[in-house]
Amino acid sequence: MPRRSPLVIGHRGAPGYRPEHSRSSYELALAMGVDAVEPDVVATKDGVLVVRHENEISGTTDVADHPEFAHRRTTKRVDGEALTGWFTEDFTWEELSRLRGRERLPEVRASSASFDGAQGILRLRDVLDIVRDGSAEHGREIGVVLEIKHATYFASIGLDPAPLIERELRHAGWADGELPLIIESFESTVLGDLRDRGIVAAYVYLIEASGRPYDRLVAEGRQALTYKATVQPAGLDRLVGEVDGISVDKRMLLARGNTIVADAHARGLTVFTWTCRPENAFLAAEFRGGGGRGDFGDYEAEWGVIARSGVDGVFVDHPDLGVAFFRS
Repeated sequence: MPRRSPLVIGHRGAPGYRPEHSRSSYELALAMGVDAVEPDVVATKDGVLVVRHENEISGTTDVADHPEFAHRRTTKRVDGEALTGWFTEDFTWEELSRLRGRERLPEVRASSASFDGAQGILRLRDVLDIVRDGSAEHGREIGVVLEIKHATYFASIGLDPAPLIERELRHAGWADGELPLIIESFESTVLGDLRDRGIVAAYVYLIEASGRPYDRLVAEGRQALTYKATVQPAGLDRLVGEVDGISVDKRMLLARGNTIVADAHARGLTVFTWTCRPENAFLAAEFRGGGGRGDFGDYEAEWGVIARSGVDGVFVDHPDLGVAFFRS
């Protein structure tokens, strides 16, 4: 059944205020009242799951300032795209633990950037423990929305994320449904793998506004169903029984005349959307205000369109604003 008000999910913690995926980002999100937080996971050389939005880490850590790691700068193709930098899979966890985090968007979020260098990288296990402890501290049940990044790529280099995630969730006590867990990915293959392994969770298929999922592209080539086709009625029909819901780029819900939420709900699928941010840099053109990219525009008007769509969950970068708006 659709929710009366959407879940408010701290996207990488509270990255509107602290560098994303840092301990203080997650702790602040919990204190601001989120229903859940969303860590992205990638793997290290020795199979440790760390929370980073990407496996290329030059934008969110001080790795470039470490002369001992200079020789590891390289170019790789990840999901078919060439990227140059430093990659988690070329480091052990011990090596990554020497790094310190940085704000990914300092030109937009200068206040968050003032915390650069103050905190290290977290493992998935650290975030699971933060949320478990935070639930007790704040006296309410708080969930984890675990996003799996680049699953096909990692499997191709011998770091299949499914068994790594299964092991971590079981060791941490998050695999049997006792704590609220949602698992999401832009690749449905890894979701099916984890479901088959008996991990008790809600499974959510992430949907881009364009393109095709990389796992299907590798398996089926240009015959692979596009993301846009996936949210059409016939595409949604194929998801029934395979996943519990979808999570779409907010631009798809802002498009006039779309019926994504109603069509998904009619098939028993929940719908989340990403990412609700108040800054001009991220708002649709008609909701931008005066000032620069980092200034707030008319985010409430944009978020109102999203709320009226009947969506079941929203990812936010500023949890206090998200809680205040979507629960009002």
